[in-house]
Amino acid sequence: MYYERMSIKNTAAGLICIISLVIVLIYAKNLLIPFVFAILLWFIIRKLKQGLNHILVIKKYVPEWIKNIIATIIVLAVLKFISSVILTSIGTLTRSYTLYQTNINAIILQLNATLNLDILQIAKEYSSGINFGGILSAIFNSITGIFNQSLMILLYTLFIFIEENFFQVKLKAIFNQEKQYKQVKTILKKIESSMSHYLGLKTCVSAITAGLSYATLLVIGIDSPEFWAFLIFIFNFIPTIGSLLGTAFPAIFALLQFGAFIPCLIILASIGVIQLLIGNVLEPKLMGNSLNISSLFAIISLSFWGVIWGITGMILSIPIAVIIIILCSQFNKTKSLAILLSQKGNIS
Repeated sequence: MYYERMSIKNTAAGLICIISLVIVLIYAKNLLIPFVFAILLWFIIRKLKQGLNHILVIKKYVPEWIKNIIATIIVLAVLKFISSVILTSIGTLTRSYTLYQTNINAIILQLNATLNLDILQIAKEYSSGINFGGILSAIFNSITGIFNQSLMILLYTLFIFIEENFFQVKLKAIFNQEKQYKQVKTILKKIESSMSHYLGLKTCVSAITAGLSYATLLVIGIDSPEFWAFLIFIFNFIPTIGSLLGTAFPAIFALLQFGAFIPCLIILASIGVIQLLIGNVLEPKLMGNSLNISSLFAIISLSFWGVIWGITGMILSIPIAVIIIILCSQFNKTKSLAILLSQKGNIS
């Protein structure tokens, strides 16, 4: 009887902790999301610094703090370029919304003539009052919202670098037993290795997809092809539905821009083939089974973090899922959960 009461108490305590954690994730997302991106930025800078160490002259003669500065400048220059491209594209697309609105009416008339459906005439009447410029602005503002928090991200990153100098000392002080200290270091190394492998390969695959898509969209003549290529690059980090969104958005926009179905169908076919070949042929060969995540758990993670943090949560869902499996696999009480969440039950 005593053990049953203790089990109920432990279960209740666990549920309260999970609910509290979810509430914190929802209401503190404006603080947590910049911090997560700061960790990613810190991680990327560290990897760039390690890449610089492969150059013998830099490794031998350049101090560590200068390597950090060089890597940071490279990352910030890339982010500055991306933000300028996005802002320019937003200006171009929103200025042309009147043309897109006219094309919507033309498309409805074509469909009405072809299908002879009265409902399309009703849709035409309603579409005349839609502010497509406002819709475009809202979509683009949600995508570029992270750049508005760039100062907070940079401050977080700066303090993470400062904290890095004392992290090992604090870790040894917390886990003063050698066995515990080695176990924690092993967990951190596994997380770093998995994140490095995933982010590196996923970035490479996404860049190839975006590059081929950009060339295709440029030939077709869609407005701001560099923006849609960037969108495809970002959506490629979202599992399962990312490739569908990356194909659908430029195709729908082509329908608005040209007022005809042929460019839309060409984009659907061409970008769809690119996504299909890279997503189902190239990416599995590069990734293999290294992530070791159950497909069901990947979908659940995608849905959960999408609800909690939106697009940002969807992008981060797989790295978070990997970290959860690694952490669970290191403790006897949660090892069975790690096996359940893994791809084939092998967590070694």
